[in-house]
Amino acid sequence: MENFLELTPMKKTKLLIGDAGATFSNAYTATALGCPSRSSILTGNYPHNHAVRNDSLAGNCSSPLWQKGPETLALPVYLSKRKYRTFFAGKYLEQYGTKEAGEFAHVPPGWDLWHALVGDTKYYNYSLSVNGKEEKHGDSYEKDYFTDLILNRSLEFLDKRSLGQPFFMMLSPPAAHAPWTAAPQYQKEFSDVKAPRDGSFNKPGKDKHWLLRQPPNPMAGSSMDFLDDAYRKRWQTLLSVDDMVEKLVKKLEDLKELNNTYIFYASDNGFHAGQFSLPIDKRQLYEFDIRVPLMVRGPGIAPKQIVKAPVLNIDLAPTILDISGSDLPIMDGWSPMAAPNLGPSRSCFLVEHTGEGSPVPDPACPKLGCGLSHCLPNCVCEDSYNNTYACVRTLVGINLQYCEFSDNESFVEVYNLTSDLSQLVNIVKKVDPALLQAMNQHLIKLQSCAGSSCHDNGINGFPQRLYLPSYRSLFYRV
Repeated sequence: MENFLELTPMKKTKLLIGDAGATFSNAYTATALGCPSRSSILTGNYPHNHAVRNDSLAGNCSSPLWQKGPETLALPVYLSKRKYRTFFAGKYLEQYGTKEAGEFAHVPPGWDLWHALVGDTKYYNYSLSVNGKEEKHGDSYEKDYFTDLILNRSLEFLDKRSLGQPFFMMLSPPAAHAPWTAAPQYQKEFSDVKAPRDGSFNKPGKDKHWLLRQPPNPMAGSSMDFLDDAYRKRWQTLLSVDDMVEKLVKKLEDLKELNNTYIFYASDNGFHAGQFSLPIDKRQLYEFDIRVPLMVRGPGIAPKQIVKAPVLNIDLAPTILDISGSDLPIMDGWSPMAAPNLGPSRSCFLVEHTGEGSPVPDPACPKLGCGLSHCLPNCVCEDSYNNTYACVRTLVGINLQYCEFSDNESFVEVYNLTSDLSQLVNIVKKVDPALLQAMNQHLIKLQSCAGSSCHDNGINGFPQRLYLPSYRSLFYRV
């Protein structure tokens, strides 16, 4: 599910998973977009290795290339070999079930029971692939509301499972994704809530790449109303997810399986609502889009832990395989469960995104020209072909982000997050060239890493001199 630490509506989830286990305060996604991020969760690999770049077929989202390659080496395949009973329900990948992607007959390998949404997010009036057969749904809340349907089918799976056989369920509810259709009983909740007005909210994208420099600032009143309405509706949809967690935990408790079961609550990307005058979306390199919630409870995990070690979505698959007792395949991520105190600290990691655009201008915004996409009210566009970037993010020894863009400006952004958590000031022109060179070389290594070389780059590969107490002198030229 998609959100940026939007846990305020998730009181039951925080109590039943976070307080009952570990909350990872530095959890990140390797890419801030749904299809490539979920592909990373499934494979344990960075986008440059599973080759899913965006939400389109051309970007390999559920494409034949994905199906013939990375999907055959995904998490459920290995769990199936360990005789796990596997169950999927929810949104899989944005292009799943389309004609070019094999329609609803395609069931990815490794899944015993399959209930997957055809196409992108809907809460009503959708089609499912149920074990390879099409199942159409209408607009009845009791029969069709997608979040509740996922819950009900997962409860049925638990009731009918074979006693003694290990099981794995992956539930992927649509919330809090557009069109933000809340359950009827929650549509009046949070009526006074607005998007937070702190940090970079409604600030100009000064000294940032071209896409961040184009939104008008201050934002128009219509944009503010739009994003506040979306923010409220997102929270409303999450209340049904909170109910889902509560009922699943209760079912596991009734079946006397709760103490034998690991439960992960995670997200595929963050989200912004007004940051740097961008109304609503994800895809950007900043903390609000790349940080994600992650909570885990299960055997051997002490309650109420706050784990500060950086973890990535590419760590989920190897962690789950480690728990299952599988011999870990070669993946870019690794299992923090295998190390003391829930994992070693990475010195740094990679964040990457391939921008999407349209070859023709948006009819509503013809003056903007071609190459843009996801244009919202007042012609503020959230993505473009040249919104293609790669970043090194460090948290150990030095709290820094260094990003390079593939555009005609060869644009670079650098942020010292110790003093500028909201990433308001791009310090690239103030940084010692030695630091820029070191970050550039490390980024090149991470962009070509695979398997264990991603581990080496992530823990031991960072220049040792950046750990010296005098490292702050590298930030600003005298």
